[in-house]
Amino acid sequence: MNATSPEHFDAIIIGVGQAGKPLALDLSEKGWKTAVIERKFLGGSCINYGCTPTKSLVASAQVAHQARRSREYGIGTGAVQVDYTAVKQRKDQIVEQFRDGIRQKFDEAEHLTLIRGEARFTGPKQVDVALNEGGSRTLTADHIFIDTGTSPRKPDLPGLDTITWLTSTSLMELAELPQHLLIMGGGYIGLEFGQMFRRFGSEVTLLERGDQLLSREDKDIADEMARFLRDEGIRIQLNTQIEQVSRDSSGQINLSLKTAEETHTVSGSHLLIAIGSTPNTTALNLEAAGIETDKHGYIRTNERLETSQPGIYALGDVKGGPAFTHISYDDYRIIRQNLLDGGNTTITSRPVPYTVFTDPQLGRIGLSEKEATEQGRTFKIASMPMSWVARAIETSQTTGQMKAIVDADTGQILGAAILGMEGGELMAMLQIAMMGKVPYTALRDAVFSHPTLAESLNTLFSQID
Repeated sequence: MNATSPEHFDAIIIGVGQAGKPLALDLSEKGWKTAVIERKFLGGSCINYGCTPTKSLVASAQVAHQARRSREYGIGTGAVQVDYTAVKQRKDQIVEQFRDGIRQKFDEAEHLTLIRGEARFTGPKQVDVALNEGGSRTLTADHIFIDTGTSPRKPDLPGLDTITWLTSTSLMELAELPQHLLIMGGGYIGLEFGQMFRRFGSEVTLLERGDQLLSREDKDIADEMARFLRDEGIRIQLNTQIEQVSRDSSGQINLSLKTAEETHTVSGSHLLIAIGSTPNTTALNLEAAGIETDKHGYIRTNERLETSQPGIYALGDVKGGPAFTHISYDDYRIIRQNLLDGGNTTITSRPVPYTVFTDPQLGRIGLSEKEATEQGRTFKIASMPMSWVARAIETSQTTGQMKAIVDADTGQILGAAILGMEGGELMAMLQIAMMGKVPYTALRDAVFSHPTLAESLNTLFSQID
């Protein structure tokens, strides 16, 4: 195809993430001539680098952990052996299954053209694609949707360029287990990978510059998380700044650390950097399209996800804000309802539930105690340990804490943190109650099946005077 001959489409979608994929299928089904541009894997970060592969690995790690605990249940087994090659193979097969599913749906869709390459704006409604196979194509469209996501952020750290360091993506591609995994960052990604690889058999040291893990969470929840991770043998150092990175003659990675009390060194075989993400916008040449970004490179949008250039939209992580798959998918729903169904839906005031897939899970919805205090709310707290839950006792999974924030005047649930077995599922029950404006007293007095985790809500909300 001659790069100087533009091809016109009704819609161009740049990136096939959790918003771009269903949007492409919906637009093509409605008869829109749609071009989808993807430079690497279909499915975005969730399927290829995030949810699907990591939760597959978490599942294997949990089986290993439960097998080691079998004597607690009166069950005898031999020594637990982790075949990491087989673990990785299982993960890869699941990821490929998801990718194949998208490829098949795209192949079957009419009016949809999949173009493999990297997109670059050359005008407000014009895109040049450097094709993976060589050459280029020039496309124009009345509607353009950007769903290019983010990549792991690299810190400005002296000596980092002298070693091979890992991201959450490259760590999952290692052929062998790290002997001693050093993790920079005490956020969700660092904790999930830290516990996972500890259960696979690696030594793990986690370094966090703040005074607690999970900086967004209440300190009592973060402290409980740190407690059980330490119980599993993970070394956690808080209030710790990494000053420099180097590699010694034996191949070990050395980190020079600084705390309020001392300066010392920790050594390990591998280093994972897990300190956040940066938007995939550099290659897009957004200036040529008149698309504004913030100082970090995230695309600015209004409440209907439209950028500063009319007719061009940003969906998913590339626009900043909560970086969760379900938020990206909700972005797709908003675009679909507004463009195809004549709706007027916005992102204003939508809930942001999330789950940290440590074991046990941390399910979160709404306000934390810290946030409610900052907002000047008058509230009450319902809190109790998971060791009070009958189902948790019966299954020997009593680690964790349940906590809910309730408006003192209305009795409405403002938020919750469920750190315990199936914490994400219990959190979703409270989210549904919040959506339906069900007061906490209705859950306190509800009849739930025994013995289920749901009935723990009776006990939880009975803690409020």
